[in-house]
Amino acid sequence: MDEDALEYHRTDPPGKIEIATTKPTNTQRDLSLAYSPGVAAPCQEIDADAGEAYQYTTKGNLVGVISDGSAVLGLGDIGAQASKPVMEGKGVLFKRFADIDVFDIELDLDDTDAFVESVAAMEPTFGGINLEDIAAPDCFEIEERLRERLSIPVFHDDQHGTAIISGAALLNAVEISGKDLTDIEVTFAGAGAAAVATAEFYVSLGVRREHITMCDIDGLLTTERAESGDLDEYSRQFARDLPEGDLADAMRGADVFVGLSAGGIVSQEMVRSMADDPIIFAMANPDPEIGYEEAKAARDDTVIMATGRSDYPNQVNNVLGFPFIFRGALDVRATEINEEMKVAAATALADLATQDVPDSVVKAYGDQPLQFGPDYIIPKPLDARVLFEVAPAVARAAIDSGAARIECDIDEYVERLEARLGKSREMMRVVLNKAKADPKRIALAEGTDETIVRAASQIVERGIAEPVLIGDADEVRRTAANLGLEFEPTVVDPESGDYEAYTDHLYERRKRNGITRREAESMIRNDTDYFGSVMVDRGDADAMLTGLTNHYPSALRPPLQVIGTADDAEYAAGVYMLTFKNRVLFVADATVNQAPNEDVLEEVTRHTADLARRFDVEPRAALLSYSDFGSVDNQGTRKPREAARRLREDPTVEFPVDGEMQADTAVVEEMLTGTYEFTDLEEPANVLVFPNLEAGNIGYKLLQRLGGADAIGPMLVGMDEPVHVLQRGDEVKDIVNLAAVATVDAQDDGP
Repeated sequence: MDEDALEYHRTDPPGKIEIATTKPTNTQRDLSLAYSPGVAAPCQEIDADAGEAYQYTTKGNLVGVISDGSAVLGLGDIGAQASKPVMEGKGVLFKRFADIDVFDIELDLDDTDAFVESVAAMEPTFGGINLEDIAAPDCFEIEERLRERLSIPVFHDDQHGTAIISGAALLNAVEISGKDLTDIEVTFAGAGAAAVATAEFYVSLGVRREHITMCDIDGLLTTERAESGDLDEYSRQFARDLPEGDLADAMRGADVFVGLSAGGIVSQEMVRSMADDPIIFAMANPDPEIGYEEAKAARDDTVIMATGRSDYPNQVNNVLGFPFIFRGALDVRATEINEEMKVAAATALADLATQDVPDSVVKAYGDQPLQFGPDYIIPKPLDARVLFEVAPAVARAAIDSGAARIECDIDEYVERLEARLGKSREMMRVVLNKAKADPKRIALAEGTDETIVRAASQIVERGIAEPVLIGDADEVRRTAANLGLEFEPTVVDPESGDYEAYTDHLYERRKRNGITRREAESMIRNDTDYFGSVMVDRGDADAMLTGLTNHYPSALRPPLQVIGTADDAEYAAGVYMLTFKNRVLFVADATVNQAPNEDVLEEVTRHTADLARRFDVEPRAALLSYSDFGSVDNQGTRKPREAARRLREDPTVEFPVDGEMQADTAVVEEMLTGTYEFTDLEEPANVLVFPNLEAGNIGYKLLQRLGGADAIGPMLVGMDEPVHVLQRGDEVKDIVNLAAVATVDAQDDGP
């Protein structure tokens, strides 16, 4: 590990962070705007009103990670210079999890007054200050003085990070064990910065101060020790009127043990001495006060165990807190991070742990089961939802408590946060909002599948649609119960209901295609794709999703046979929406038509342009080839050329379209408008129609894998009623997204 870490850090360029520009710097004009003479304008605005710094500079998204290196986790007092890799790492976490920029600053100072003065002088630079790895008790005084002096948030993560994350874990652990915060007895091993701050935070959550017993290396913190001057002013607040004793005495009868000290100091016998169903947070790193397996094996009742390690359940990891707390504080220009904001963060984390866990998170942690209970009481650090839960909760608490300089609509704020994580979330938010405005009834053909059941639960929770799960009703409800989902699924069971009318409907549709009535009855009873297709075709559902457990062609066949294409369409097509950082592309056809002629290409272009508009994107279509506007003339290039000509000459087509053209011509503005000034496209295309299925499928997958695009789809266009065919292996979020698309499709098809 040491060698790997050294290689990781020294690989050119050394370190882990860099400065990147956020504005164009390609021309002389760009540079004159960035620096002299243009930069004078924002300087004058800020001189007139200091608050304008948030409008014209990075201040509002810039945090200073500041340390003297006197208490680096696991390494101790290694000094400012040696602590720099840790501070850079903190900057990486801020950026990765909350898109916050960081300057790491290591101050070679051992005087508290000098440290405070140095940090205070940097207030104009930063929107917030994250103090890091500063030894106790100086860290308490430094934070306290800076909070009083500065009008930006100051947060010592070593104190409050562990407090907030373990506080969230405590809220859920107490609920699971059937205990009450006001009644529990809590024992702390350790009396340093993290322990004192955590104990204070537990009091804010509802634990009684007189129920907290704290130990340090010399034993219990007693009033006798406090009166003798043996304790500093911060740990003295948790001294109790008790006889002298050690950690074993303190743990006897305790409901909760909180370890913030050293590894291996707790025995199984000490665990056995605790109250029923004990809660153990052994957070010393890398070796906890007692090992996970050892603590679990010590008793026969439920032991809820958390550590600071990632290889065991319930990791208390500060990265669940500081990025998102600062995100919420910065976005309302908070003057501080107060107790209300910290409690809001802990409560939001605790609530999130009770929700269904995304497939991407489960996969990231080795496909281990993640369901609310003793082994899952806090979310995982790689759960992207933490940003959308904690930051808004902190922002709301800042507004309500008077710490915010500006107010915001929390729902709109969540949308802005989603946009930070990628264009796909921003684009899907458009469709999700439309779906919630008028939810439709959606048939889920593979209703007994666990992933489908989880998706249905989220669809209901988010108000996107009214899902109808097709399959064995008992199995669906049993699956929902086993998953701990608190929703009552709507189920239709083809095998138990009276669906003679469905049989008649299918028979009428397919009797001249070789299907007997007996076969139609069997298909309705035994094939949920046919059942769902009839359900939609009869109007008993507004849309349908299928395909999660079948090959795409097999899943597509029933809806094509029963529902068919729209009145104004002859062909269906599969479209992917690919989102990049600053660009969105709709790519067709990637799933249906193998060798389309000009008729198919023309129609697919129309369908895809209509789809783009559902995402509030004005389409600009390019029909692709390996030829530019006749540079190669053969049967293959003539098809997209002819389709483009028809579309250009059709007065009902209200979007720019051109072709045939090469892919780079379509998407590179300099090539498109510079070389081919005659083109009808004045800007790069955002609808790309490929000449055949091979090219479309290969193209979208290369863009997704090598171009870093997020893919949403495939979305089936051209059908008479909304049907979307999932891909095998799609995750819950993919199903929820397509359910939203299907709902918007159904809204457009409605009266």
